[in-house]
Amino acid sequence: MNTGLIDGRHITKVYATATGPLVALDDVSFSIREGEFISLVGPSGCGKSTLLSILGGLEEKSDGTLVLAGKHHDAPRPDLGMMFQTSVLFPWRTIRENVRLPGIILGLDKKQQAERCEELIDMVGLKGFGDRYPGELSGGMRQRVALARLLAHDPRVLLMDEPFGALDEFTRETMNVELLRIWEKTGKTVVFVTHNIGEAVFLSDRIFVMTPRPGRLEGIVEVDLPRPRTMEAMRDPRFADHVFNIRRMLGVDH
Repeated sequence: MNTGLIDGRHITKVYATATGPLVALDDVSFSIREGEFISLVGPSGCGKSTLLSILGGLEEKSDGTLVLAGKHHDAPRPDLGMMFQTSVLFPWRTIRENVRLPGIILGLDKKQQAERCEELIDMVGLKGFGDRYPGELSGGMRQRVALARLLAHDPRVLLMDEPFGALDEFTRETMNVELLRIWEKTGKTVVFVTHNIGEAVFLSDRIFVMTPRPGRLEGIVEVDLPRPRTMEAMRDPRFADHVFNIRRMLGVDH
């Protein structure tokens, strides 16, 4: 296996339960190159979010090794950023204050963070909304704020756990296009969890397909659609081929 920015070897996660050990991840190995957009797909309970939490240092693995940028990795670190299905914004803070929060926590330069905050609010399409509060925004707009906050301290790796899963289809597609635009501009490494196969194909360089529990890596799909991508990519026959191939790998091709 080639050495990448993130390398996992034989990652295993076992939970102790009242009825005995529960294997969530079983012998998962992978390598992620810097600047790649990787999606994790698989059925509910297959360990996608567990693997993402291990990558983020939020959860301990039971066995295996995980290396990030040449160093063993098992705890949260500032070059990682995480985004979840819900925006998790502080309702009493303005949009601007929510976006600036990571920089405040990390003690970063206040002037630089203030300038970056305005750039990010503009980048995610919320210019003019900095003084609003989360309760005044739609679900899609709140996720835009969460995306800006994710980028605020300029992490090297973005870990995203179904960030658009709760949005309606139209808003979700719009956010996917926006995410790709930002990814292409910033060159970040992204690991993205989704149940939506089409979303994974549209966004990704490679897709890690996982089996039902215990979660194993069934295979890796290389997405050969040209970049930069627009919604027109869904008209490409290769798009449908990838979707049906992944469905077949997951046993849902009937």
